[in-house]
Amino acid sequence: MTREITFSIAVNEAIAEEMRRDPTVVLLGEDVAEAGTPFKVLSGLVEEFGTDRVIDTPISEPGFMGIAVGAAMTGLRPIVDLMFGDFLYLVMDQLCNQAAKTHYMSGGKLTVPLVLRTNMGATRRSAAQHSQSLQALVAHIPGLKVAMPSSAYEAKGLMKTAIRDNNPVVIFEDKLMYNDKAEVPEEEFLIPFGEANIKRIGQDVTFVATSSMVQVAEEAAEKLSAEGISAEIVDPRTLVPLDEGTILESVRKTSRAIVIDEGHQSYGVTAELAARISEKAFYHLDAPVIRMGAMDVPVPFSPALEDLTVPTADGLVANARKICRGELVHAA
Repeated sequence: MTREITFSIAVNEAIAEEMRRDPTVVLLGEDVAEAGTPFKVLSGLVEEFGTDRVIDTPISEPGFMGIAVGAAMTGLRPIVDLMFGDFLYLVMDQLCNQAAKTHYMSGGKLTVPLVLRTNMGATRRSAAQHSQSLQALVAHIPGLKVAMPSSAYEAKGLMKTAIRDNNPVVIFEDKLMYNDKAEVPEEEFLIPFGEANIKRIGQDVTFVATSSMVQVAEEAAEKLSAEGISAEIVDPRTLVPLDEGTILESVRKTSRAIVIDEGHQSYGVTAELAARISEKAFYHLDAPVIRMGAMDVPVPFSPALEDLTVPTADGLVANARKICRGELVHAA
């Protein structure tokens, strides 16, 4: 049985179910108990599990991240709530030098079963320090797993998998998607890491889209369908591990690919995915792989300017038309 629920409820359910199942799962972060976070995703958890397991922390991201790493190494399964993804810069040493490397440096004797859940995404009018999409930063670090749910269904399934994983996992949730609804099973389910999802079958061009860019790709695919262009949409779900096989199989079928991610375009997720496609499906391509990421500028506060910085369905439609017609697409 399925029911339609919001992205935020799906995350809340996943955490609650895992806390009921496993008493070693704890949640900590700023305002997670008293306010239920600014996005109200965690509302009700402290009432069920108490302040020993849902822990409000001081405004000291490096401090509570360090506490979580130590707790994970000594038997707990912490979920760290990082209020904004932009605050990753504050926890990079604990996350990338400690959590990511402990299993390797201990010769496999220690594990760090920790989940860092945070958010991403612009066009919320939150300006340059609260609007970034920084998934490429952590995907670059060996020892970390990185998940990017694109709907309520993925949000719940990936969160449950992350909590049970013995490795540190970073989950990025697009903050504009918390009220979006999707069909989610009532019974328990998990989504394996490294298993991409083909959201739409197509023949002419492959869209590889992450997080909320899946919705951008779906809107573009509908518009292109009216013009006789058939787009296939692949949602990787996790950047690390990456389901390369599903992506390459799709591109070999369509012979064209556009990669869409909301992170900055230079040296980012779009570059990595495009490089892998170009290296491993080169002789199947009828056109260069196109990348569509955010402009390489700080996110503006001005709504008119901010909206110009991220990929759009209309921009994706225009690029798809060009490569399907054999026209050259100029880099941004």
